[in-house]
Order: sequence, then structure tokens, then C-alpha cells
Amino acid sequence: MRAHVRLFVWLLVTSPVLAQTAAKPAAKPDPRAVHNSALIIDTHADTTQYFNDDFDITKGALAEGRHLDLELARRGNLGAQFFSIWVDPEAPRSQGRFALRTFEQIDSVYRQVARHPDRMMMAFSPADIQRAHAGRKLAVLMGIEGGHSIENNLALLRDYYRLGVRYMTITWSNSTDWADSSGDIDKAGVPHTKKGLTEFGEEVIREMNRLGMMVDISHVSDRTFYRTLVISRAPVIASHSSARALTNHRRNMTDDMLRAVARNNGVVMVNFYSGFVDEDYRREAAQLNAEANAAEEKLRAQLKDADAVTYYRAFNKLHREFAARVPRPPLKSLIDHIDHVAKIAGIDHVGLGSDFDGITSLPQGIDSVADLPKITEALAARGYTAEQLHKILGGNLMRVFRDVERVSHDMQAEEKADAAAAATKR
Repeated sequence: MRAHVRLFVWLLVTSPVLAQTAAKPAAKPDPRAVHNSALIIDTHADTTQYFNDDFDITKGALAEGRHLDLELARRGNLGAQFFSIWVDPEAPRSQGRFALRTFEQIDSVYRQVARHPDRMMMAFSPADIQRAHAGRKLAVLMGIEGGHSIENNLALLRDYYRLGVRYMTITWSNSTDWADSSGDIDKAGVPHTKKGLTEFGEEVIREMNRLGMMVDISHVSDRTFYRTLVISRAPVIASHSSARALTNHRRNMTDDMLRAVARNNGVVMVNFYSGFVDEDYRREAAQLNAEANAAEEKLRAQLKDADAVTYYRAFNKLHREFAARVPRPPLKSLIDHIDHVAKIAGIDHVGLGSDFDGITSLPQGIDSVADLPKITEALAARGYTAEQLHKILGGNLMRVFRDVERVSHDMQAEEKADAAAAATKR
């Protein structure tokens, strides 16, 4: 052992100051300080379904049994919210009018922002999110939930992008002509694809990549998930999905799927719904399915002429009544899912996709967006560092969003180069 090495070892052992410094553990982060300093992004809320001329997004959510309003968002330090543009394929007045209802909802989002320009800002890019955050405004983004909204027409997909839609969930609980859903994969009489995507479905994914629209694989069948990852040049997102290893629901993702998203450099945004994060809740709630389905059919007949917001409010109220018959799981169940995704996919591939205002049961302690700090606190208690928490709370989604933009720029540049090369040959 060289003399200077021996001297260092001797000093470390004999000097109380040096020994204490070397052994001092890293300081634990202050959860509240971390949460308040983070850019927090939630990739899925169904509040849009309530938007009409009388809706007030500034307050009153809890009194109505909802989860999100601007006051609650301020208390939870929410920085950016993707509002779901979802057309209920079973609603009587939506039949044959998917695109029309999609446009109506997009318009409703713009109208809400126009009413509250001091507190909300439309955002179409990561840079916009940063600008809104710097200005202490909620960044408002949109994601289409369900490929049926494009009505098998790429022109509509491009129109939605021009209007600000920045992700599309390939399917909802219903399969389309070109992609399979996990919601009806075993349903008799529903046709499905051979590979998970048809040739047109693959064209949809490529066009989303070219436009810069994030590809969302929540809700899709397992086969569609894997085929999508083969086709997509850009990282994908799961806007609101949890872990199947912990809660055995087909809407959740297997560990192999989590690893595949990591290889794709995408991100899984964990859903907060009790039935997706707690196996006991899922099993007990499933026992009510037959009764709930019968009540739904009866309500659907009663509301066949109702407008979309009235229809949604009535169905949400019915579902909340059934959900209340099953005890809410502990907050630990949700934290377990975030922790599991972080461990299996990696810390760079997990985020938050609450499904607020679209779900009827949340874990104990999470009653609204105002309770987001409790998630940060619980994760910090499990040893997550400030840097890791910032990734989970929004940093990972920002990275994916930027990567999707980069792929779009590359593809459009390739397109121009190919066109130029073709022109020189003519």
C-alpha cells in the first residue's frame, strides 16, 4: 500500500470529523418542497365531459362529486393537464357522429380557457407547458381517447392535430376497424385484426409519428400493444394504465409490456382508479357487474334523447353509487403501482395519469387533484430522491413529448428530401 493511501486510511479511521463526514447519509428530500418545485403533469382527466355553457371550472368540484377544478389544481400544484376528448360509442346521440362530438369537445376546451385566461393557457408543445408554468397558469392540453374519433379518416386525424390534440389513445374499450381493444377482445361477434393493427392501423401510427402526436397504448389489446411498438418510430405513452402484476385487470400492463415501453423509451402514466390498483377492490367490484350492467341498460333507454353532458352526468352518478358499495383501498395500493412500474420499467418511464372525473373510486386520501402532494410524500417515504420525484411528477412525460417532436421533425425533413429527390428525376 502506498504511503499516501495509508495516510488517507489512517486519517479516515482516526479523525472523528472525517469519519462522520464519510458516513453521513444523504439528506432526505422535503416532500412538500419537492412537490412545490416540480412541474406536475397529469395525462388524463375526463372533466371535459362536464363542459357546457353553464360549467364553472374554477370551483365546486367536490360538491358535485368531481375531482378537478382550478382551485383544487392550485392546491395540488398541478402544472399541466391533458383533458380527454372522449366520445361514448354507446351513447345514442353519438351514433354515426363521432367526429362531430369530438369537434364539440375540442371547442369546449378552448371556450373554458378563453373564460379564464388569467389562470389557464392552451399548450401545444413542451415549450408551451414551460411558458404556462412560468406564468403560473395551468397548461391545458388535449388527448383523444379512442381511435373511433377519426372515423377511419387520416384527414380527420390531421385536423385534430391542427386544433391542438397532442395524443390519441388508439382504442377505447371498443375495438375499431383497424385496432383491437382490451375491452372487447373476448366479446362474441366483435371482429378483430390478425396482427393487432391492420395496414390502415399501421398507417395511422406512422401519421401520428409524422405529425408529432403521441401514440397512447392505454386500452389496447396485448397484441395491438406489441404491434404498435414495432411500427412506431417515436416513444409511446400509456396515458392512464397500471400494473397487471399487482392488479389482474386486462387494462393494466404486464411486466413484459412495462419493459417493452422502457426499450421504446416511452412512459407509463399510472391510473388512480381503485379497480386498477387494488386486487381486492377489483374482485369485489366485479361481483356487482351484472347488476350494474342491467342498471346501465335501463338508464340508457331513459336517456336516449339526452344531450351528451346530461347523459354523462347521469351515468357517472350511477357508477359512483355502485362504487360506494365497495370499500376504498388504502393509498398504499396506488403507491405500490407507481413503485412497481419504476422498478420494472425504470425511473425514467413512469408518471401520473389520474383519470380524474372519469373514475368513480379512488384510494383513501385521494379525493381530488388537491391531494397530489400525498403521493409525493408517500414516494419520498419509500426513499425516492428529489430528482426521481421530479421525473415521476412530470419530467418523464416532458422528455417523451420532446422526443416525439424530434421524430416528427426528422420524418418531415425526410419527406421533403424525398420529394426534392423525386422532383430532380422528373
